[in-house]
Amino acid sequence: MEKSKVLIIGGTGYIGKRLVKASLSLGHETYLLKRPENSLDIDKLQLLMSFKEQGAKLVRASLDDHESLVNALKQVDVVISAVAGVPHRGHYILQQLKLIDAIKEAGNIK
Repeated sequence: MEKSKVLIIGGTGYIGKRLVKASLSLGHETYLLKRPENSLDIDKLQLLMSFKEQGAKLVRASLDDHESLVNALKQVDVVISAVAGVPHRGHYILQQLKLIDAIKEAGNIK
């Protein structure tokens, strides 16, 4: 199987952390988006550090910072977004649209 460079957004969530574990176990070069707001949550920060110790690479970027997001995307060829949230559904939809715009600009995602 061909190995990919996979960026997982939302890698500390319920589904995301399972995606990270699967990507790492399959031997993909795995990148995790480290959003600034994750620095405020000790549990998420500890989980990110644990994934880093397992070989994942942390990429500082934000869905609200187009340039940082495009730069993160240029390092990979596959993107998996596990960002979700029922209480603020409209907000998460807008963030997904921002991600799509950044993917188009980066131009290298499979």
